[in-house]
Amino acid sequence: MPPEHGPELSHEHGHGHGLPAGPGADEALTGTGGSGRRRVVIALAAILGPLTVVLIAAMIALWPSGSHQELSLADPYGTSQGITMVTGTVTGLQPRDCGPEAGTLETPTGGMAGDPSAAQVACVDAVVDPDGGGTDSAVVPIPTSISASMDVEVGDRLKALDLSALPGGDTGAGESDYVFVDFERTVPVVVLALLYALVVVAVARWRGLRAIVGLGLAFTVLFGFMFPALLEGGPPLWIGLVGCCLIMLVVLYFAHGFSLRTTTALLGTLIGLALTAVLALWGTDAAYLTGLGDEYSYILATVAPEVRLSGIVLCGLLVAGLGVLNDVTITQASAVWELQAANPAVSKRELFASGMRIGRDHIASTVYTIAFAYAGAALPVLMVVSLYDRSLWDTLMSGELVEEIVRILVGSIGLVLAIPITTGIAVAVAKSVAAPVSQAPTSKVDS
Repeated sequence: MPPEHGPELSHEHGHGHGLPAGPGADEALTGTGGSGRRRVVIALAAILGPLTVVLIAAMIALWPSGSHQELSLADPYGTSQGITMVTGTVTGLQPRDCGPEAGTLETPTGGMAGDPSAAQVACVDAVVDPDGGGTDSAVVPIPTSISASMDVEVGDRLKALDLSALPGGDTGAGESDYVFVDFERTVPVVVLALLYALVVVAVARWRGLRAIVGLGLAFTVLFGFMFPALLEGGPPLWIGLVGCCLIMLVVLYFAHGFSLRTTTALLGTLIGLALTAVLALWGTDAAYLTGLGDEYSYILATVAPEVRLSGIVLCGLLVAGLGVLNDVTITQASAVWELQAANPAVSKRELFASGMRIGRDHIASTVYTIAFAYAGAALPVLMVVSLYDRSLWDTLMSGELVEEIVRILVGSIGLVLAIPITTGIAVAVAKSVAAPVSQAPTSKVDS
């Protein structure tokens, strides 16, 4: 029976970095397999070493100058003197005459849309006890659009604007000096984040903790390099490609450790990113993706006119595919290593065929994942668009949906191509570093 557990546990506990080199080929790197391993390590280092230097040099060349800081937007809720933000807990509810609001709902663009069911909405004022004490309770009118979508209850946390200190005493808020802004969500979000971290660390242990830290490093690259460089009008294709490659370089090694298995997955990921970039470059131009799909795009175009929104779409196509691409390449590399460990005598052709059988199942499930993830996130948009009196094809080709469709297609093609590429690299590396079958180490499997 192949040495599946014994050498792996020995490697992990002996070195103490928490990540085993992996069963099979990675453990057979000593003794007779050592010379093959050295050749493979030298070859991979000759590829990744210069590539890493090029990526770092490119990031330095594309690094933002800092002029993007002049584009910062002021707080939309604190732009007028005399207006303060109040946060507090709802201690009571008072019914209110809906008046002219009855039968209408506010639309996302600020207009009003007729809604016959709105007449049955119970309009209420929330009595809020502000944080910090020393202030009388605030009476905050709850907008009809909020009352129609969910019930405000005692104990809820709200944010409201206090207009009582405006000059002249004209609050512009009718009978109340307060205007509802939003719900305060800090506690539930923090609880979910802590629960997420706890579950990941409990199941994946140190590897899960490193993955969470790696995610933080990825967002550091996004907010520290990519977003500022894009705001300053840098080339979106190169910013996206360089930033995404650096993210994968850091995240993969940080989360999975330095090993031939991780390096194999990294090579497959980088090739997949390059293919995705080519497809994204063609797709954004051929499909006439303008990037004007929501109100934030118009705000960005106004604040940073030198930014080409179609280029932002291009960069977004690369970022959107990072997580799934990383998933499939790591899975394929690990699958090949495990198959090699289970049958050291398997030929390269058989090993590749076995790995691709696993990859095909992964392709099918991943395609569903990408499509359903978008459908769930954009459910209101899909529902509204489905009501338009036009054919399904015209609906899919509309500006509201085509950008996401192209994103799904480009990302899916990139990850599908990355699977055979990663599998082929993993087979070549695993077979090159494996010890001859007659000399492969033997040990009992831990029970």
